[in-house]
Amino acid sequence: MFDWRMSASEGAVHVIHFTDRTLQEVNKVDYAVERRKSLHARYYFGILFFIMNLVAWFFRDYGQNVLPWIHYIKACGNEGDDCFHSLGVLRVSLGCFIFFLVMFVTTVKTRKLCEGRNSWHSRWWELKAVLLLLSMALPFFIPSQFVQIYGEIARIGAGIFLLLQLVSVIHFIMWWNNYWTADEETKERCSLGLVMSTLFYVCAICGIVYMYASYASKSSCSLNIFFITWTSILLAVMMVISLNSKVNRGLLSSGIMASYIVFLCWCAIRSEPATIRCDTKNQETRNGSWITILGFLIAIFAIVLAAFSTGIDSKCFQFSKNKVENEDDIPYNYGFFHMVFSLGAMYFAMLFISWDLNNSARK
Repeated sequence: MFDWRMSASEGAVHVIHFTDRTLQEVNKVDYAVERRKSLHARYYFGILFFIMNLVAWFFRDYGQNVLPWIHYIKACGNEGDDCFHSLGVLRVSLGCFIFFLVMFVTTVKTRKLCEGRNSWHSRWWELKAVLLLLSMALPFFIPSQFVQIYGEIARIGAGIFLLLQLVSVIHFIMWWNNYWTADEETKERCSLGLVMSTLFYVCAICGIVYMYASYASKSSCSLNIFFITWTSILLAVMMVISLNSKVNRGLLSSGIMASYIVFLCWCAIRSEPATIRCDTKNQETRNGSWITILGFLIAIFAIVLAAFSTGIDSKCFQFSKNKVENEDDIPYNYGFFHMVFSLGAMYFAMLFISWDLNNSARK
């Protein structure tokens, strides 16, 4: 009798252990599913952000011809001009900002995959679609004076976005440089890293030459000459520092940063007002079209990619790098992710109107 009881108790213990293992396996599966949905959600938000960029471009260049009925909205003025061109871009940007601000407020404190806020971030896309439509419609009923105030605030937000983007780019460059660092087992990787370094520097130098030839050919273009020359000096300084034996970090990181700085300089020069534009060879009528299209595509791609990569790269903004991650932790910081996209909405507005609230916003 005693032996039978012992066997029964041992069997019960085995059943309990088996049940615990089963529950743990189920929880692991649930966490894996939730993590996968969370990672997929960032791509969906990136697509929405890309669509908002296209909508802003549409309202800037074609909205007045395609949507003539919008002048019936009181906030758009008599001819509807206050809802197109620069103000149209600001209204679309404001709607995008409101949407991601709501997402930021509702997900900022999310820490675990089992929380309801995680489901709100990763699921409920029908409800988020309704929220997005309401957020986009609301700014078109706001008086133009308040939209102008938002434009002034957007300048600051766009500057903050550029700073966050720069930190993220530097973090990515450091990771990539370490990945291509030479070691005994990856000599082929080192050779490819050297090729990439050379390619980035060649692109940066070609960009400098192009900007001098196209935007600084006249002595009256002193501001352009100053920015291009200063960019050239930065390139030379970064190369010299990278080649210094005490630094010994290779040319890849400085080459990538050089190309990035040249791109920013080109964007700044391209956005100068048309009345003082210093480009040569009557570029606006001859070959300005393809450059404008190329610049537009690069800008759209850069905005979306910068917002996406910076949003998921919250770890590079943490002071403590030794935080232990648990299995049920969220894969990235949702609040920071949506905050970056809300600042990105301000940034694309500034790019589309050339940082000038009174700009006529040419096609």
